[in-house]
Amino acid sequence: MVEKKTNKINKTTDWDEVTPLADRMRPEKLDDFLGQEEIVGKGKLLRQAIESDNLPSIIFWGPPGSGKTTLAFVIAKITKSEFIKISAVSSGLEDLRRNIEIAEMNRRLGKRTILFIDEIHRWNKTQQDALLPQIENGTIILIGATTENPSFEIRGALLSRCRVFVLSRLDKEHLTQIVKKALKDKEKGLGKLKIKATNKVIQSLSQMSNGDARVALNVLEYASVMSDEITLEIIKQAFQKPHLFYDKEGEEHHNIISALHKSMRGSDPDASLYWLVRMLEGGENPLYVARRLIRFASEDIGLANSRALEQAVSAYQACHFIGMPECGVNLAQAVVYMAKCKKSNELYTAYGEAVEDVKKFGNLKVPLHIRNAPTKLMKNLGYGKGYKYSPDFDYKEDQEYFPKELKGKKYLK
Repeated sequence: MVEKKTNKINKTTDWDEVTPLADRMRPEKLDDFLGQEEIVGKGKLLRQAIESDNLPSIIFWGPPGSGKTTLAFVIAKITKSEFIKISAVSSGLEDLRRNIEIAEMNRRLGKRTILFIDEIHRWNKTQQDALLPQIENGTIILIGATTENPSFEIRGALLSRCRVFVLSRLDKEHLTQIVKKALKDKEKGLGKLKIKATNKVIQSLSQMSNGDARVALNVLEYASVMSDEITLEIIKQAFQKPHLFYDKEGEEHHNIISALHKSMRGSDPDASLYWLVRMLEGGENPLYVARRLIRFASEDIGLANSRALEQAVSAYQACHFIGMPECGVNLAQAVVYMAKCKKSNELYTAYGEAVEDVKKFGNLKVPLHIRNAPTKLMKNLGYGKGYKYSPDFDYKEDQEYFPKELKGKKYLK
C-alpha cells in the first residue's frame, strides 16, 4: 500500500497570514480567472474540457505570472480526479515513480490522476521520457507548465502526446482588477487592513509589473507592510527598479534581439534604440549585442555602406574597453547608425548562393591556369599555364576563374 503524502493538493485549504498574498488570491473558479480568454473563455475547447472534467494531457506555455500555475489550481479545485503537484526544480525520477504508483492504484480503483509538473522544461531527457508510457496507457493525465518554448525544451515524443496552450502576458487592465480585488478581499486579501491606494497608484503598479500578476501582488503585499496608505513613491521603493522580464537564456532573449535586428533592417532608429535599451537594462552582455551588430553590418548593409562594419567593430572595442553602463551610448551610436544606413542584402544572398553551390557540386577542381606552380613538376603538369596577369591587361583580361561546371555564374546581380 503506497502512502499518500504532502504533494497532493488539499482542496479545502484554509489560508493564513503566513501564506503569500499571491498564493492566497489564486481563484478557485474559472469565472474568477482573469485573462487568457482566448483559451479559457466561454465556449473555448479547454474550458469545456475543464468543466466536463475530461482533460487531455496538456502543456501550458507562457511568461511568469501569466496564470499557468493558477489555472492548474483551478483545475485541482473542480476536478474529480486526484490532483498531484510536483516541481521539476526539486523533484526527479524517484518522486515521479512514487506518484506513478499512486496513479496506478487510483487507476485500479477506477479513478483518474492528474499530475501537474511546474517548470517541466527543467527535467532532462530521461526524466521526460519516463512520462511517455504513463501518458500513453492513461495512468496519468499530464499538465506541464513552462516559461520556455516547448519546441526547444520539451522532448518531441512527449510534446506529440500533449496539447500546447499558449498563455499571453496579462495586460494592464487585468492586473489592475487583480490588485483592486486583493485590496478589497477581507477573507484572503488585504481588505481587513483597509489599505488606501489611489487609482493612479494602482495603474502605475500594474504598468510596472509588466504583465506578471505574481510580481504585482508581491509588491502590493510588501508596500502594505510599509504603510497603510500606498503612494507611488512607496511602490517604487517596493520595486527598487522596474521589473524587466528578460531571460538571457530563454525565449524573450531571442524575441528582443529579433526585434532589434528587424527594427534596424526596417530603418527605424527610434524602435531600434528602444529594443537596445530593453536588452541592456535587462542585463544583457553588451559584447553579445556588439557581435550581433557586426553580423548585421555585413548581412543587411553590406556594400551599400562599407563603413557600417567599421562602426560595429568600433562599438565592440568600446564595449570591451569600458564596459557597462558607459558603453551603452557607444552601442546606441552604432545601432542608430545601422538603422539610418542605406540597406542591401546582396552580399548576404550572394554568399548564401555560393554556399549552396559548394554543397551541391562538392570539391570542384581548380582550373589549371589559376593554380599555383611552385615546383617544376607542377609547371610540367600545366599548373598556371595560360594565366593572364591582370595588371598586364589593365585589369580587363578575358579569363575564367570559376570551375568549368560553374562557368559564367553570377552571384552578385
